[in-house]
Amino acid sequence: MDYFVKASKLAVGYGGKPLLKDMDFGIEKGEILTLIGPNGSGKSTILKSITGQLGTISGTVYIGENELRSIDYKDMAKKTSVLLTERVRPELMTCYDVVALGRYPYTGKMGILGREDEKIVLESMEKVGITTLKDMDFQRISDGQKQRVLLARAICQKPEVLVLDEPTSFLDIKYKIELCSLLKKMAKEENVAVILSLHEIELAEKLSDKLLCVKGDGILHFGTPEEVFKKDIIMELFDIDKKAFEMYFSKVVFYD
Repeated sequence: MDYFVKASKLAVGYGGKPLLKDMDFGIEKGEILTLIGPNGSGKSTILKSITGQLGTISGTVYIGENELRSIDYKDMAKKTSVLLTERVRPELMTCYDVVALGRYPYTGKMGILGREDEKIVLESMEKVGITTLKDMDFQRISDGQKQRVLLARAICQKPEVLVLDEPTSFLDIKYKIELCSLLKKMAKEENVAVILSLHEIELAEKLSDKLLCVKGDGILHFGTPEEVFKKDIIMELFDIDKKAFEMYFSKVVFYD
């Protein structure tokens, strides 16, 4: 299948040593791909590697028809918005200023926003429900509010690919549901390829077009929720014994 974002024989890690290897997966525009797996399994490492924030060890990543390594920084900033888990600490910036950073790949050397840029910034803030935070100091808002500001910044870039690492962190159930609805809408209506990692596997099953199960030194399973969200696969992925699994997931419906 000719995916828009595709990894072929990908190996990723640190210091030249592969943490995960021989990975093949991909996603089309308009789809949502979610990485699930135990803590420390390498989900964040994969996300950093497919966005160029961490060099790959071997294999190839394609975005559209181009290899990742051939895309220059400015073009990459236009194609891909990234929201990773590291907490940003901008000094003396309002929430509007932080969101507006998403428009700078499109501005000239002076970095001055035009009227259309300003309109997109405000629309992005409205989409995630943070218009009232516009003039507030980013450092003085809650973690959940910061997460939504950073999401608005990512949306503001008008990307072809949106990559998010644990975007539901710090969000209460109301905003988790709203975030999932927003990501689905972006994927389908704006034809964006969305790639993210989640801890909440029930949420991942409802949100995703494809699931990537990360464990050991590579991919345990890759496929649709119907193919992946099965009792034996989830038990194997998270090393859960049958008794504990049935107690915790007694009311969750799995595919046969």
